[in-house]
Amino acid sequence: MDYHNPVLLHETVDGLAIKPDGVYVDVTFGGGGHSKEILNRLGDNGKLYAFDQDPDALQNILDDDRFTLIPENFRFIKRFLRFHGLKKVDGILGDFGVSSHQFDVAERGFSTRFESDLDMRMNQKDKLSAYNVINDYGEEELRQVFWQYGELRNAPKLASTIVQERSIAKIKTSEQLKKVLAPFLPKHREHKILAQIYQAIRIEVNQEIEVLKEFLLQTEQLLETGGRISLISYHSLEDRLVKRYIRNGMFEGEPERDMFGNFEVPFKKVGKLVVPSNAEIKINNRARSAKLRIAEKI
Repeated sequence: MDYHNPVLLHETVDGLAIKPDGVYVDVTFGGGGHSKEILNRLGDNGKLYAFDQDPDALQNILDDDRFTLIPENFRFIKRFLRFHGLKKVDGILGDFGVSSHQFDVAERGFSTRFESDLDMRMNQKDKLSAYNVINDYGEEELRQVFWQYGELRNAPKLASTIVQERSIAKIKTSEQLKKVLAPFLPKHREHKILAQIYQAIRIEVNQEIEVLKEFLLQTEQLLETGGRISLISYHSLEDRLVKRYIRNGMFEGEPERDMFGNFEVPFKKVGKLVVPSNAEIKINNRARSAKLRIAEKI
């Protein structure tokens, strides 16, 4: 089984408009699919740096003098590129979300398909796990997690039920959690709702929204003029942030306009939103919700 089947492989790398002697960053290395394609297009003097906080990704390291893998969270992109002597790069690629490998390894706890301990940490050295969120968060905190990150209308009921049940006995495994949530999982929509609940917990455990915001704000400072970002999101919360940042240079509200109604932004959009073809979705079902946005530093 592949560690991770790269989504929109050619479209994402095409979006970087690679210069053979350029310096590029793949902030979500995973199985190395996108990185390999970037290296295929680089000349002897080109350089590629990749980030991945998951120790499992280290088994996929590429044997290439032009390649450096940085085993850190990409929220620290600027700090670690500086450490490697880089202040500016020509392009940054990001394929957010969970890798196929993380979904397929039962004990990681990402998938609704397996019996496992409540974990969901992308970096297994992190202290906060799904177990902590489910057993230690207050009712109001839990409600916020389910409402904000799972967009679940019955977030208050989910939160109060979990708090009630864990007062009798700790909820340690995915099967125990499913049992607790069974009243909220109607037969015909069970998988969809469970996926939303898991997504909400996973985003909280890995601080995915905060990480994405911190990362996006650094891209503007790191890219050369004319450099590009090519970013794939898998749920509306992420895609909204990427879209707003490209359009306005901020996540909320509108930028200040001058007396002529104009405003300055760091990026200009390149092309339209790109989504996978039916053929790609047929081969790789996990691609179905992918959205690719490309932008160029002005």
